[in-house]
Amino acid sequence: MNSLKNGLQKLFGPALSKTPAAGLRDTDQTEALLNRFCDEIELFNPAYGLVSVKDRNELVVKHILDSLAPIITIKQLLDVHIHQTPCIADVGSGAGLPGIPLAIALPGVSVSLIERMGRRAGFLRNTQAVLALPNLEVLEIEVEKAPPAIADIVCFRAFRPLTGEILRHLFRILKKDASIAAYKGRLHSINAEMLPLSSFLEQQNAEWEAIPCSVPFLNDERNLLLIRRSASSAA
Repeated sequence: MNSLKNGLQKLFGPALSKTPAAGLRDTDQTEALLNRFCDEIELFNPAYGLVSVKDRNELVVKHILDSLAPIITIKQLLDVHIHQTPCIADVGSGAGLPGIPLAIALPGVSVSLIERMGRRAGFLRNTQAVLALPNLEVLEIEVEKAPPAIADIVCFRAFRPLTGEILRHLFRILKKDASIAAYKGRLHSINAEMLPLSSFLEQQNAEWEAIPCSVPFLNDERNLLLIRRSASSAA
């Protein structure tokens, strides 16, 4: 079974009939680029410890398709920024997940990979060169020192647990009418993580919601945690 091809068909299916309007790259081109990305991960993984997987299929399902599972929701969030090139910032990017799959699938979106570790940032720059993605940039910097107001969406998969201090840094790099999009697991775990932040979010005039995301060929519960501040409270 070709998990990548079949998974892309499942994820992109709702928009395939209007691909140009949706801004999604052709699925054959997307598949080819994602396969090259997997090649780079497998090549450097033994030395860099980028991901923990037992084979190519697990890499595809748990990391590539997982990164693309909320693609339609993310595209809908970006569609409101029609007056500019929308930007995604992937903080704590590590192996480039979810940033590189998103940059591949959404060629009209600018993606910044924020990674503080030099070796991993080097891997990301090398991968950018191999894939020849003009809409991708690598920022070798701590999120606390990242430029302000650079992103319409700040996303991450395996980043630090959310605290008020972390959210302040993430809010700082967001533009107005922007969102934090955190890839998370079970809803009850999200509720437990967000409960201590209720007062902080109220002070920031921010609210959150969890949107279920189905990852093809994965039975684990996955949700996209969206956190938004009102435009009046954004810096």
